[in-house]
Amino acid sequence: MKYIVIPEPGKVEINEMEKPTLQKGEAILKVLYGGICGSDMGTYKGTFLYASYPRIPGHEFSAEVVEVGENNHGIKKGMIVTANPYFNCGKCYSCRRGFVNCCTNNQTLGAQRDGIFREYYSMPIERIYDGKGLDALTLSMIEPFCISYHSVQRTSVKEGDKVLVVGAGPIGLFAVMAAVLKGAQVYVSDIMQSRLDKALSLGAKGVIRTDKENFEERVKNLTQGDGFDVCIECAGLPQTFQNCIDAATYRGRIGLVGVSKQTLDFAFTQIQTKELDIFGSRNALKKDFIELIDLVRSGKCDVKKIITDVYPLSDAENAFQEMRDAPHARLKSVIKIS
Repeated sequence: MKYIVIPEPGKVEINEMEKPTLQKGEAILKVLYGGICGSDMGTYKGTFLYASYPRIPGHEFSAEVVEVGENNHGIKKGMIVTANPYFNCGKCYSCRRGFVNCCTNNQTLGAQRDGIFREYYSMPIERIYDGKGLDALTLSMIEPFCISYHSVQRTSVKEGDKVLVVGAGPIGLFAVMAAVLKGAQVYVSDIMQSRLDKALSLGAKGVIRTDKENFEERVKNLTQGDGFDVCIECAGLPQTFQNCIDAATYRGRIGLVGVSKQTLDFAFTQIQTKELDIFGSRNALKKDFIELIDLVRSGKCDVKKIITDVYPLSDAENAFQEMRDAPHARLKSVIKIS
């Protein structure tokens, strides 16, 4: 079978390996679509915090079950599915408390272990979710949407909240969709006008062009001087974290989704004086996948609005190159694996 590998930064190859054989407790999946995540791009560019080489990328995907043994999870041959790509140990303190997304021995597909960008993958059955009612392209976007949905859950976004999403990449735009689903009034900041326009089309009520507008003045205008109830940081930059601190109201909540290698100095007194609650947000939980699949199935949101390009497997190298060279023109690129 064919698979995509990043042997070193800046290179993408398509190679051959043996197709997996069915193992007890697992199902053989024929991978249909795989989304290129920011972490995959980080591995390609050599900037990702957890990158090592060679690495098979990919953890956002949809697949068809082609082989499966008897199981108590309802997974059957022919189902179109997705799966939880965050492999946890089940033994650490986080896992024992049910916070498996925070496993201290976490191994995410495409990051700490080889990923899903291959024609077939053997997946533990308990990680697989039935995508009945959803097409395969839509289903490939469930995992990145779950990342954003989890952050909205962590910060307890509710109807009527004024929410600022900082960073309008795919994860930020999915956060817009998730917060809108909760009934929040959502605003977005970024430096790319095309992405801010996309945020408005997804239900955002206003935007801040941070490279052209005075951020603090714009926040005052949008919130009548009150500040935002919730700020969700999706860029992973010191300045965008500080923007969240500045924009949050007293007793506000800040969710940190962006991943960064950088350290930062921050306004300690602002956090203390405002009594801000700061929530890290990492990966997603089983309940996030189940709830979100149901929400997308209900037709309340269209995740395919985030997708800008679909490439054949044979064009994988070009997919990564174009994402690197023209980020303004692309939001989410997807590879049709099979």
